[in-house]
Amino acid sequence: MSATIGVEPPRQPELLELMRQGDEFTLSLYPPESSHLLGVEELERHGVTVFVARDRDEAVGMAALVERGDGTAELKRMFVPPAARGRGIAADLLRSVEDYAASHAIHLIQLETGPLQESAIRLYERSGFLLIPNFGKYVGDDNSVCYEKAVPRP
Repeated sequence: MSATIGVEPPRQPELLELMRQGDEFTLSLYPPESSHLLGVEELERHGVTVFVARDRDEAVGMAALVERGDGTAELKRMFVPPAARGRGIAADLLRSVEDYAASHAIHLIQLETGPLQESAIRLYERSGFLLIPNFGKYVGDDNSVCYEKAVPRP
């Protein structure tokens, strides 16, 4: 059975646990000053959409899209726990985010990840994201690499 993906509120015990695991994973690779993860309060703000992948009602992945109000958005909090990896869940989440963006007049998605996250980088590159100079708060952070993708119109 494949995972289903839907938009959900972030303040749920299962999602808080996924965020905790994502924090732990990130801090195992990078120093705290290079951790740019959003907290649940930030995920609850207007203009932020949280996507959740579920397998038989169990949350097995998440991603968030933060709209900037100018037709662009940033992908944040993309995480699939180790036990659920290798099943295409991250690719499905990414497609759902892109479909949502296309239907909500978002023409560009940007993201930041870390150089040690080779699987994530391969996913983004296979999905058509292009490496760009670091933007915003990521400028000058050697533990950040940034990508963007023009969103095709539906």
